[in-house]
Amino acid sequence: MTLAPLIIGLTAGLSAGAAAFAQQPERVGFPSADGRTALVSYVFMPAARNTPLPAVVMMHGRGGIYSSAAKGRYDATTISQRNRAWGALWAANGYVAVLVDSFGPRGYPGGFPRYSYDTRPDAVNEVSVRPLDAYGALNWLRQRGDIAADRIGLQGWSNGGSAALATMASDKANAQTGFRAALVFYPACQLRGSFDDGLRPHAPVRVFHGTADEEVSYRRCVALVERSRKLGGDIAITTYPGATHGFDDPGRTRQNVAANRDAKADATARALSFFAERL
Repeated sequence: MTLAPLIIGLTAGLSAGAAAFAQQPERVGFPSADGRTALVSYVFMPAARNTPLPAVVMMHGRGGIYSSAAKGRYDATTISQRNRAWGALWAANGYVAVLVDSFGPRGYPGGFPRYSYDTRPDAVNEVSVRPLDAYGALNWLRQRGDIAADRIGLQGWSNGGSAALATMASDKANAQTGFRAALVFYPACQLRGSFDDGLRPHAPVRVFHGTADEEVSYRRCVALVERSRKLGGDIAITTYPGATHGFDDPGRTRQNVAANRDAKADATARALSFFAERL
């Protein structure tokens, strides 16, 4: 797939994505690769369906996939703004986007509050458990006749970004069996000590982080990327001065910060370009 037809321009792309907001994604179910969890996911489909289609598996952050205002209603209508915006944007650019709910099927549909990391159950471990959910989505997509099996990317945010890094570093996958590329937004890069010496992703990875992140350390991610590159990993990080955690959230609170607006625009353009090239 060539770059020109995919990237319809940042402004046009976001407008097309906004138009897709009105269309609710389809709720689907498939098994995690853990062999016991029946996952819930939401699929954003492009309007033009010239198959086979490239796809993106989306891994949510510690807040889960639903809005904080869901008030116990967990369905397609209460998906959070950021998750909905990215799903719609990928669909507007010709991808099938699959938003995987790792928390709801395990009893935590509302996600977890800020600074709760040390008290979260191991059932949602981002290094040992959530990568299996990503592979469950990958397996499900590859069984569909309308999906290009060799053009499936991975995207994760925050805790889901950490899960994406662990997924790409898995020794159970390679360039043929795993994801084609990954986008990782403001992850916590400690990764439970599993990759202190660095990691070698099985496919290219691009990381995006704000230097004013109030939840996790961007410096730790810079160090991890540097160690990983020394191991020969195709991984790079872009840092945004003054941008906070969740800088790409389209809500007013985040977008009232000029550094977040700039970071969101740049990271979105880079994300579209990267997947257009790789997928």
